[in-house]
Order: sequence, then C-alpha cells, then structure tokens
Amino acid sequence: MVRKQLEQLKDSLIPIKGLHHSANRCRDAEETRAFYEDFLGLPLACSLRRDRTEAGVETPLLHIFFQMRDGSYLAFFELPEVEFEFTEQDPSDLHIALEVGALAMKAIQIKAKAVGLEFHGPAELEALTSIYFRDPNGYVVELTTKKDEHDEVMDPERNDARGILDAWQAEKQTSA
Repeated sequence: MVRKQLEQLKDSLIPIKGLHHSANRCRDAEETRAFYEDFLGLPLACSLRRDRTEAGVETPLLHIFFQMRDGSYLAFFELPEVEFEFTEQDPSDLHIALEVGALAMKAIQIKAKAVGLEFHGPAELEALTSIYFRDPNGYVVELTTKKDEHDEVMDPERNDARGILDAWQAEKQTSA
C-alpha cells in the first residue's frame, strides 16, 4: 500500500528527470565527431567555444554535444592547453552503454568490420546483448540491445536488488 502511494508520488519525490548529458574530455574534437556522428550516427547538436572552464580556468576550450533519440546528449571537452591523462579503462571500470535496436546492432557490427574498427562481442548478459568499442579517446562505448526478459530482470519488485546488495556487503564483511 505504502509502496503504491510512493510510486504515485514519484515525480515529486525524485527530482531527477533524466540524463541531459554525460561529458568527458577528448583528444581531438574532429576525431571524436567522426566517431560519434559519422560512425554511430549521433548528430552533432551543439558546439560551444569558450575561453574559461566552468571552474574558472582561463583556457581555450570547445564543448561539443551529440544528440541521442531520447533528447539526451553525449558531450566532450577539448582543452588543448590543459593536461589530461587519457588512460584506457577496463570496461568494468568505466564505460557508457547506449541502447540500439537489434537491426542497428547488426548494421554497426558490419560497418565496424568494413572500416577495421575492433570490437568485442556480442556478449550475452542477463538482460542485454552487447558489443564494446573504444572511441578515439580510449573510452569504452557499449552498444546494447534489450532481451525480451529485460524489464523483468530490471524490476526491483522481482529481482531482489536490495537483498542481493545486502548479501554482498555481508559477505565482504565476513571475509575481511
């Protein structure tokens, strides 16, 4: 009963409406554009030239945004005069997962092979089928397609998310 009432009030209790953008540094804005726009098909929606970072550092920068179909964006900053260490992350450490349909997944795999872009997969996960690429900056980009059982697997009413997390924590404390 209480859970149903909370569900009805969700819009007022959870102020976050959704993802506007996720932003990372990039080595070269044009190389990044070519990957996200030409290869993945995300249109370049906005380019902002600035002379100061959000933190107030005086430096030239370019902030670029690629629009996804749901209205959210992937964004990148090129700051040529500010040092940044680009390190290749393991997919389990850091990646972004973008949802695509099954036909788009096949088309992108064919396109990747045609242009010689390496990828891993498809990997069959609990509720997803995924392939993994590295963009020109070394970031891992996962393209994923939902399986039929996705909504059931992701439903906290059915999947015991809290119980599994609590058991994990207890096991860590026991083995420590």
